[in-house]
Amino acid sequence: MSKGLDSKKSDKKKPAKTMKEKKAAKQEKKKNSK
Repeated sequence: MSKGLDSKKSDKKKPAKTMKEKKAAKQEKKKNSK
């Protein structure tokens, strides 16, 4: 739970980083799906 809240705060502070992380997660999911 603590990590989730931290992630939200980070999102507001650095949205660019979150976008990059989100993209990476999507790519990883696609690789895992394959």
